Amino acid sequence: MNKIFYVFLLVSFSLWSQSPLEQLLAKYNDETVPYLSIKELRAENFEDIVLLDAREPKEYNVSHIKNAHHIGYNKFDIKAFRKLNIPKNKKIIVYCSLGIRSEDIASKIQAIGYTNVYNLFGGIFEWKNNNLPVVDTQNQLTDNVHTFSKSWEKWLTKGIKIH
Repeated sequence: MNKIFYVFLLVSFSLWSQSPLEQLLAKYNDETVPYLSIKELRAENFEDIVLLDAREPKEYNVSHIKNAHHIGYNKFDIKAFRKLNIPKNKKIIVYCSLGIRSEDIASKIQAIGYTNVYNLFGGIFEWKNNNLPVVDTQNQLTDNVHTFSKSWEKWLTKGIKIH
């Protein structure tokens, strides 16, 4: 009986100690792709990495992280990805709105032999929530961020929410 109680406490404490975003991502992701935090991405030399946006074109066109390549989600094409000619050991960071769709795309990239692939924890929402810049299709700074859906917009706390 005591053993069951302690296991219950351990599981409860683990869930209690997670942030709401960690809980959300744990619900949808299996963490087959390691996360990279916003802080870690900011420390990167952007010339040494490949940044991939796994959102839909209408989301990317509203805003994206500067120098990100749009690869999409629903129509992600592994053949088109291969045409980017990214070396297999190059550091690749995939993001979406929060980090759910990007895990799926990053897993597909890993499956074809890429060894240095990461999922941006919290995606573009966390990027913007940390007051970091996003650009539009003309490479101009913007505060607009596409929120994917009404139910997901609560995760974006900074910037202008676009539907």
